[in-house]
Amino acid sequence: MAQEKLPVTQAIRVLRAARVPFSDHPYAYEEHGGTAVSCRELGVAEHAVIKTLVMEDEGRRPLIVLMHGDRDVSTRQLARHIGVKTISPCSPAVANRHSGYLLGGTSPFGTRKAMPVYVERSILQLDKIYINGGRRGYLVGIAPRVLVEVLKPDLVEVAV
Repeated sequence: MAQEKLPVTQAIRVLRAARVPFSDHPYAYEEHGGTAVSCRELGVAEHAVIKTLVMEDEGRRPLIVLMHGDRDVSTRQLARHIGVKTISPCSPAVANRHSGYLLGGTSPFGTRKAMPVYVERSILQLDKIYINGGRRGYLVGIAPRVLVEVLKPDLVEVAV
């Protein structure tokens, strides 16, 4: 049986350069399936699958929010935290332009454009998280502290 060749994405290059231990978790990607599909395919809790959301403020300045797969972002609370009027999700085309990744394959590691990163504080309390490795149908398992070490994010409490 031939072993599946795992991708070497920009995200994987960043993790390797930072000497971060990670595990590979390929799965059968489903269009518009979101974290419900990946957690089902991998057999892990949706709370431990972290989604990477590309958003922008009223000045169209992009930012990344990392959130539990089973939670949503209060854009109002996030805007208040950052000190802007509004925050809204980017369209898929704009998110792709900022991140360099396709929707469904967006990783916070190795983005095309440097953007501020906001991480839901409770993510750091988990033992292990599963986050996109830079391609649809491919997550990596890492320790949550890696987010802090590599991304230098702002910790927030904006989950709903």
